[in-house]
Amino acid sequence: MPRPFRQGRFEDLLERPRLAHRYYEADTATVTVPSAAFGPIATHVVSYGPSGAPPLLLIHGLMTTSYSWRYMFEQLGDRYRLVVPDLPGSGRSAIPPADRPLSGVAFGTFISELQETLGIAGCPAVGNSLGGLLCMHAALRDHTTFERLAVIHAPAVLDLRLAGLHVGLRLPLARAIFERIVRRAPQRFAHANVHYYDESLKSLEEAREYGAPIASADGARALIRLLDDALDAGELRTFERVLRHRRDSGAGFPVALMLVYSREDPTVPPRMGPLLQALIPGAALHWIERSSHFPQVDRPAVLADLLVDFLDRR
Repeated sequence: MPRPFRQGRFEDLLERPRLAHRYYEADTATVTVPSAAFGPIATHVVSYGPSGAPPLLLIHGLMTTSYSWRYMFEQLGDRYRLVVPDLPGSGRSAIPPADRPLSGVAFGTFISELQETLGIAGCPAVGNSLGGLLCMHAALRDHTTFERLAVIHAPAVLDLRLAGLHVGLRLPLARAIFERIVRRAPQRFAHANVHYYDESLKSLEEAREYGAPIASADGARALIRLLDDALDAGELRTFERVLRHRRDSGAGFPVALMLVYSREDPTVPPRMGPLLQALIPGAALHWIERSSHFPQVDRPAVLADLLVDFLDRR
């Protein structure tokens, strides 16, 4: 095992990942979701697993796409019909109009609208990183959205780093500089800003998947909008107040919830897990060792065992 989080040179990346996956064997479709949040929006959806199996929705995080779940296809695809969208503004999905805020609340609404469009309303879901936060927004908006919800390393509580990001992105010069950095070398930017415990799992294939959506001016600006809107400090404070009120009033979280965190994640501080569990005492908190922000890549078999145990529990 190489030294944890030791990032290699972009020039040394393999063309294909050293561990094979089934992402490109999956079914793909583009569906138009009639979204109140974003307007009618073309959404790329990847599906894998038996057509008659129960659906399981997988929601990716910031700056990644449905490709981030590639190693879970083999792990979960024999039990569930995996439904894996690219969120609006990410991957191969369309970018919402510039006048539509990309807030957590808006995405929570969109996720419910996507489920209705696909005929999987009420199915269980797994959200990674920002995707976990968005799924929690969806569940708080409508308790029938998910049967059960697993959240992996969500940045759900405002801290100094997120507050600083929020302030910085409100400065036009900072946004312009950030856009220029992203567009100058989008594949290198993706390589440098996605972190794995085992960095040898990276490849040029991954760099292209994550770099392509942010190579254009509209794509880079969509990434900045996501950072600014979906992680808005005011919205995060409101989210925390809602959870605290539900806890203190005895209401709890509206669906069965499992939290999964790594003790060594450099992207979202591991302390987020206990902070979030303190706001939702009914949620189970599980730690995955020797992993990163993306246990679905670093430890897919371990994560799959946790998910199956949780999702199949009644």
